[in-house]
Amino acid sequence: MAANSAYLSHPFKTSVISSSLAIAMGLSLAPQAMADDSELANIERLEVHGQQTENRNTLGSAENLLKGQGVDFSEAGGVSALPILNGMMGDRIKVLVDGADITASCANQMNPPLSYISANQITTAEVIAGVSPVSAGGDNIAGVIKVSSLNPKFGESDSIKWNSGDISTGYRSVSDTLLLGTNATVASKNINLSYQGAYEDANSYKDGNGDKVIDTLYRAQNHALTAAWRDDTQQVAIKLTHQNIPFQGFANQYMDMTDNKSYGALARYQLKLDDDGEFSAQFNWHSVKHEMGFFTPEKTGKMPMNTEGDDYSYQLHWRLPMGDDSTLLVGQEFYSYQLDDVWPAVPGTMMAPNDYININDGERRRAAVYGEWQQDLSSSWWLSAGVRFEYVTTNTGEVQAYSDMPMMGMPNMDAAAAQAFNEMDRERNDDLIDATLLARYQLSANQQLEFGLARKNRAPNLYERYSWGRGTMATTMIGWYGDGNGYVGNPDLKPETAHTLSAAYKYNGDSWQVSTTAWYTTVTDYIDAEVIGSFNRTSSADGKRNILQFTNLDANLYGARFNALYQFAETSTGKWQVLGKVNVTRGERDEGNEPLYQIKPLQTELALQHQLGNWENSLSWQWVATKDRVDDRRLENETDSYSLLNLNSSMKWQDLTVTFAVNNLFDSYYELPLGGVSVAEFKADNTNGFKQIAGAGRSFELSASYAF
Repeated sequence: MAANSAYLSHPFKTSVISSSLAIAMGLSLAPQAMADDSELANIERLEVHGQQTENRNTLGSAENLLKGQGVDFSEAGGVSALPILNGMMGDRIKVLVDGADITASCANQMNPPLSYISANQITTAEVIAGVSPVSAGGDNIAGVIKVSSLNPKFGESDSIKWNSGDISTGYRSVSDTLLLGTNATVASKNINLSYQGAYEDANSYKDGNGDKVIDTLYRAQNHALTAAWRDDTQQVAIKLTHQNIPFQGFANQYMDMTDNKSYGALARYQLKLDDDGEFSAQFNWHSVKHEMGFFTPEKTGKMPMNTEGDDYSYQLHWRLPMGDDSTLLVGQEFYSYQLDDVWPAVPGTMMAPNDYININDGERRRAAVYGEWQQDLSSSWWLSAGVRFEYVTTNTGEVQAYSDMPMMGMPNMDAAAAQAFNEMDRERNDDLIDATLLARYQLSANQQLEFGLARKNRAPNLYERYSWGRGTMATTMIGWYGDGNGYVGNPDLKPETAHTLSAAYKYNGDSWQVSTTAWYTTVTDYIDAEVIGSFNRTSSADGKRNILQFTNLDANLYGARFNALYQFAETSTGKWQVLGKVNVTRGERDEGNEPLYQIKPLQTELALQHQLGNWENSLSWQWVATKDRVDDRRLENETDSYSLLNLNSSMKWQDLTVTFAVNNLFDSYYELPLGGVSVAEFKADNTNGFKQIAGAGRSFELSASYAF
């Protein structure tokens, strides 16, 4: 197999890079601050999907990498924030890690898919918001994020020799964080063996006032071992992964992560067919044992929660050229997820004598088929149309409360709820039909229009359907929103159905790069929540929280993005550029036009960038508007506007790269619009109610990477 075909394209990669309407708004500009002359001249390389490659110098969680590509995050633990695209978060986004679908096995989604891979392990990252091709993945309405570390590199020798390696380290002052990463590869012409590892240890960070934002400390490590073989027409790769997170604080949840151990295995086969066709088959397994409780005096308590989850899946994909101007992508996929969620009894407390069984032998299975047609209609027009069908089935076994007896002379709400839950038929089946239409028109050599129309679906997850508890304690253990409220499942939830229209314009000139997108999504049966009760553990009105039950309603989301990069000088002092970004998103319910939860307000960025040889510098100013459109059902807090100034400088000398940064240069205090409330602070002192989590203060950051 030729070197340039060592990695046979997945249909997703082929369709995404060439055509789809992506996260728009200049994600193509953000990944590389300094585009070379060929990139400025060739619009076909303007990858509007936020694709970034070979990012081995970036340390920390995958969040640090994807934020630079325009993905917002709902703050949670240090490595477990939930991504947001087009105002929608969590399961509404399909996150694929090396093509595998990993499910969050936690009532608070403390272990989302992106938490299982570190930034230095990622070789490519692709982001498609809104209108994503059916070949990119199903069971989502907001878009697809695909990160990959499986990209075997082969050598020139017949014998196995050292190929490449690097070691990186970093430090952040605001949280006293130590970061380590390493990659190593040995290879021959036909064999590749590689290892990737990452370690991160952080204390709780400080805000702009110098106060500790309690319960934000964590420690995490990820390991991956890969073996690959190829010949002229085929390639086989096997990857083994392991993660260990002994603790991770979640300031906006009632519980913390006290252990998270996972193991995974992936096998991929790729075959080059006649007439430039391709076939790929992949089999995945991922298993996690997750524990919640309390580990730090910054948030105390006594209650264990144990979760075990297993993902099994396979994907079969074909890419079949149908002449010189068209390509057919077809695929068949199957996903099986199993979950057990048990909260052990705590003798001597009200959480006894039984174990609380929240999810018992829960299962969620998906079978999918798709077909996608890509056609060059002329030298200017390109068209893609696809249809995907998925059959989703969910079920779970019988459950039990901590006790069947009345509680302090009061009715036992959880015992009654468990009995009613056990008596019902719990199996549910959903049919999901996705359809996408994408078109690209080349206005000129450096101007391009893109249009997209999509119908996409997502079926409810196990916690949305089967969280049955009704008491205050039980409901507050459910929910990944960081709002301090309690949640109750709804077995009769319908799948979400989203219709999205998107239009984008891109210009790529000698000095200017411009990208702008507008999009509109209407969602039928959007899974939201309705208030069914409230509670207050204090004597102050500020301590009130709601109990909500998941429900279907209709909603609308829309927004626009604008990105521009202007190179205004190239002299003996180097190349000088200015980057500007504007992003606005709105989301509201049909009935009453009430705001949806956690919609980020208007945000802008202006950056001055400089490059002189291997020395790169950036001074960026970020401004976020006041957040005054909030979700009253979830008692969401308003946040004030704020601005941050960040400085970054990087120098590469031979095989050594050193980066120095100062984030939040003026040590400004601000509250995170997507951060949720600080349950940890409320537990420490409930007199101030549920305050919004504050962002990090000034941080001096230093990192170094050495390639060998």
